[in-house]
Amino acid sequence: MISQGKRNVLGVLVDAVDYDAATEQVVAAARERRPFALTALAVHGVMTGVQDPPHNARLNSFDLITPDGQPVRWALNLLHHAGLTDRVYGPTLTLRVLARCADEGLPVYLYGSTEPTLARLVPALERMFPALKLAGVEPSKFRSAQPGEDVEIADRIRSSGARLVLVGLGCPRQEVFAYAMRPLLDMPLLAVGAAFDYHAGLLRTPPPWMQRAGLEWLWRLGLEPGRLWRRYVLLNPAYLARLTAQRLSLWRATPPAPAQTRPATFPV
Repeated sequence: MISQGKRNVLGVLVDAVDYDAATEQVVAAARERRPFALTALAVHGVMTGVQDPPHNARLNSFDLITPDGQPVRWALNLLHHAGLTDRVYGPTLTLRVLARCADEGLPVYLYGSTEPTLARLVPALERMFPALKLAGVEPSKFRSAQPGEDVEIADRIRSSGARLVLVGLGCPRQEVFAYAMRPLLDMPLLAVGAAFDYHAGLLRTPPPWMQRAGLEWLWRLGLEPGRLWRRYVLLNPAYLARLTAQRLSLWRATPPAPAQTRPATFPV
């Protein structure tokens, strides 16, 4: 189990952690009814923080940020000698956490995505984890929260008996949501990105060799070029350039202080 704490990657504080340690931290918070916010960041998620200082401050207030993409794991090893042999990929971490929740009888709430996706996801999860207790399922409304709606959402989640929330709103919407809701819930919130789509069978998983080589972005670009080309064609070179500058001490990637105030508006 590897858990070395937070390390500076382009000013975003990413945890040098492995699957076992990340899973244990989440499940412990669920058992103990503690607020806890986790996200798994690939290059796009890190660069979203780099380009948006207020969002960077939100990210740096998260309890745990895992290296979702191989290039983020490589950065931890290159800059901080973390010795990580694998990334902590959001969809895989989701399954590991759900397996533990099923074993320990911890009910889970699914928040986000669309009704058709959730209609496919729920039976898929029930087949994988027959003992899993789903406390509630709520699709995204694809708009900003209205005044008082955050309290209503928190009340629904708490009254469901949930002990953990999986948030599938896409980056960076899901991180803003998790940050805003964390003070209102006594349970972990996991921003799991495309895990809902993958486990619902709507996205094909790239071959293992592409995942190991850090080429998952190329696979996803091929599947959704119109939506994702800007994300990968523009952000990947910018990430490499900044990483090189940080490694050579040509740029001081100073992490902003963690955010202290909840956002006035956030996506639901």
